[in-house]
Amino acid sequence: MRQIILAIVALACAGPLAAVPAGAQQLSADEARTFVVGRVFSFTCFEGTSGSGRIYADGSVAGTISLGQNPARFVRLPPNTLRVRGEAVCGFVKGMSFEPCFDVVRTGPSSFRGTLAGIGTMWCEFVGSGGQSRPQIASRRKSKSSAEDAD
Repeated sequence: MRQIILAIVALACAGPLAAVPAGAQQLSADEARTFVVGRVFSFTCFEGTSGSGRIYADGSVAGTISLGQNPARFVRLPPNTLRVRGEAVCGFVKGMSFEPCFDVVRTGPSSFRGTLAGIGTMWCEFVGSGGQSRPQIASRRKSKSSAEDAD
C-alpha cells in the first residue's frame, strides 16, 4: 500500500508549497491538467523516490518508480486514479481510506514542484522531457533469431 501511495504522490504530486521559487505559478486544477496530461516528466522526491512517467487524460498513470536505492519498477495505475475535486487534483486508489489531494505549482516552462496538500515537507520536483514523446519504457520484442527458432 505504501508503494501505491508513493507512486500516486510521485507521479501526480503537488500541493500548497512552503517555499515556492520566484516566478512560480500556482495552477488551477484545469490548468494543471492541461500542463501535465500526455507529457513525460522525470521526478525526484524529498525521501529519495525517483522515476519518470506520464499522466493520461483518463486519469491513469504509467511510468517507472524507484523507491530509495531500490531498482526501478514499472507502475500502471488505472483510469480515474487521478481526478479533479474542486480546485485540487486528487488520487484515488480502491481500498484506501483517504483520497490525497494535490495542487500544481509551475516552476518553469516544463517543470513543476509540489507537495502533498497540507504537508509542506513532502515534496517532489518534476521536469518535463520536452515534447509529447512517449516514455522510453522497455518493451518485449522477439529477436529475429528467436522468431526463426520457433519456426
